[in-house]
Amino acid sequence: MSAELAPAPVAAPPRPPRWRRALPWVALVPLLLVAQSLLVWLTANYESTRAQERVEAVAAEAASEVKRDVAHNVQALQALQWQAPTPEQWHAEAARLVGTRHVLLRLERRSPAMALLDAVDSPFRPPLFVHLPRPSMEVEAELACSAARRSAAATFSRSYFVPQPGGLGLEVMDVCIPVQGGGRDQGFVLGTFSLAGLLDGAATAEQARSHELSFVEGDGTRLARAGMPRGAGVYHAERVVDLPGFTLQLRADSAEGHPRLIPNLTTGLVMGLSFALFALVVLLLRDVRRRALAEGALAEALAFRKAMEDSLITGLRARDLQGRITYANPAFCAMVGFTPEELRQIDPPPYWPPERSGEYQERQAVRMAGGHALQAAREGFETVFMRKNGERFPVMIFEAPLVDGHGRHTGWMSAVLDVSAQRRIEELSRQQQERLQATARLATVGEMASLLSHELNQPLAAIASYASGSLNLIAEPDGQTLALLKQAVQRIAEQAERAGRVIKSVHDFVRRREQAREPIRADQLVDAVLPLVRLQARKSGSRIEIDMPQPAPRVVCDRTMLEQVLLNLTRNGIQAMDDTTPLADRVLTLRVRQTHERWVSFSVIDAGPGIAADVAARLFTPFFTTRSEGMGLGLSLCRTVVEQHGGVLDFVSPTRAGGGGTEFRFTLPAQAAASAATPRSP
Repeated sequence: MSAELAPAPVAAPPRPPRWRRALPWVALVPLLLVAQSLLVWLTANYESTRAQERVEAVAAEAASEVKRDVAHNVQALQALQWQAPTPEQWHAEAARLVGTRHVLLRLERRSPAMALLDAVDSPFRPPLFVHLPRPSMEVEAELACSAARRSAAATFSRSYFVPQPGGLGLEVMDVCIPVQGGGRDQGFVLGTFSLAGLLDGAATAEQARSHELSFVEGDGTRLARAGMPRGAGVYHAERVVDLPGFTLQLRADSAEGHPRLIPNLTTGLVMGLSFALFALVVLLLRDVRRRALAEGALAEALAFRKAMEDSLITGLRARDLQGRITYANPAFCAMVGFTPEELRQIDPPPYWPPERSGEYQERQAVRMAGGHALQAAREGFETVFMRKNGERFPVMIFEAPLVDGHGRHTGWMSAVLDVSAQRRIEELSRQQQERLQATARLATVGEMASLLSHELNQPLAAIASYASGSLNLIAEPDGQTLALLKQAVQRIAEQAERAGRVIKSVHDFVRRREQAREPIRADQLVDAVLPLVRLQARKSGSRIEIDMPQPAPRVVCDRTMLEQVLLNLTRNGIQAMDDTTPLADRVLTLRVRQTHERWVSFSVIDAGPGIAADVAARLFTPFFTTRSEGMGLGLSLCRTVVEQHGGVLDFVSPTRAGGGGTEFRFTLPAQAAASAATPRSP
């Protein structure tokens, strides 16, 4: 029964075949072998690459040092002619030069016919040409000097071998420097360089311990070497040293052999197998994340730049190196009235006025050549564009070179400003300034009315007196009547002429003339306003003194406007002395000095009480005045006129040690400076 109730045995699950269990390991071993072999190869290749890069760097640095050393020595040889003009001085200076430069073995002074005039050998070694005389080894030097005469510059000869006692020798090269004076050849300076010396100076102590430097020929023949070890021939680099007339090939050979595998293999197996996969995944994830962030930032930057360019009121345009438009922002399109497609398709640009198209094409050709535009990349220039409806308008253009990501110049970016509104405002301001100046001149004439009445009363009274006397003589004639009548009529004519001069001086000042700057002597400016100044000076009892050098300096100015400036300043000075200055001290001085070759200074100095501090702060403010009858425009207009001429108007108060007195001075451009200035082309 128990046998019947016993459960049947459960069958065990089938075990996989052994080859299936071994398959992952069989696959893993080759993968590990491949990974290890690749790691070893990569490590060895990395070490080899680093060793080769070090050799390349040593070769490049040594070649650069050789060129720099040669250039410094050539400069010293060229300076030798200026520092030592006589043969004795040349010999002494040449001896000093070879005594301080180990690379120079010999210096020679040659005639134009290559005759040896003087020679100095290096003190650091026996004379160079002992075993063989110098004339037998002059072929290379003569060829170099012939080339130097044609090029008028220092020229190097091919290197050549100079035998030395004891079976030794040196590889040297000559440099020939032509000496010219008064447009004629005066000879040559010939310097002999040691190739081994150049190599010794080109290598540092560390480089000399681990590398061999040598000059080689094209077939590999070594000309000269430097460095303590011999190169292993595994890692080497060559550089070409270009010299005028000759080319040297410098070779750097590292003493280091093929990289050893044991230390690198141990580190690679222990660290590489553990972290290679993890590091690779991390780096990939990091790179993907950074790339996504960079792409997002780039998209945001492009959107921001486009929004910024679209919101600008300044026109932007880009042109390639042929002058064709490749980009224009909405502001530029709105400015000229053309669409971006029209601007890109039409050549020459449609916004060029037809009458100026030829001029613009010539100017564009000059700018596209690169020289002028690269030099003046940030300098603006003004020109004229045309809208689509034919309207011409002025613009200011600022250009800068367009450079791509590889640093190549690909075109030009221009910022274009429409300055038509600014020009209209400037014209309106100019017209208003002219009206204001005319108003001020008329106000000045009004202030002179009383002076004119005083000055005209005297000649008119004299004319009336002489006329009455003439009538009396005619009523009672006698023998002297004709002579007396003639004298009376002459006096009447003189007084009438005097009155006419007074009226003419005012008329010349009031009448409006074209604004034109012209060269004029300073004394002519002063003499033009002096009659009007003397009118007011006589009324107030003031004296006028003129302090001016002879001959008087010449200035370039608008004569009418500067006469008004002088008249306003002198009138202010006379009025400042009316109430407080004693009659004996009322002196107004007009002083002219050429303070600089470009500027002439005018000074108006009074003896008044001076200017208070609160008044001085507002002195040049329009419509500010301390006189009840004044308009407050005189000094403001004076400063404006002077600044339009490029000068400066200021004042000093007090001018005397005890207080009081005021000096107004302003500057005008001298004639020589104004004529020397040249206008800048747009």
